[in-house]
Amino acid sequence: MIKYAIALLFSVSLLNAQQNVNEAQIKVNVGDVFEIGKPETNTYKHINFPRANFIIKRGGIANYKRAQGEKVMVTSIKEKKDGTTLVKIKRTDGNRFFGSHTTVSVDFKEALASGELEVL
Repeated sequence: MIKYAIALLFSVSLLNAQQNVNEAQIKVNVGDVFEIGKPETNTYKHINFPRANFIIKRGGIANYKRAQGEKVMVTSIKEKKDGTTLVKIKRTDGNRFFGSHTTVSVDFKEALASGELEVL
């Protein structure tokens, strides 16, 4: 019986150690530069680009494919109560996203995990 208890404790400790290794986080600071990657689907889930009708109302062109490969800089960081990190980004060349919006918010950890935001 003691062998089973030891085996159970050993397996639980291994699973806990693996979980800690997977949660290695990239620290983000204001001024860090990233690149917008290709989304898994047709739309971006974790980069909160405005909907097409809001872009058009402000005089922009709603072409989400042009956002791929753009270098962006972090302007502000906000930790939410649920543990997510909300980051605001702007383009490094000074232009606007879609010709209408200067900054866009991003769920940082999820965007990195899905490949929507890439480290340079």
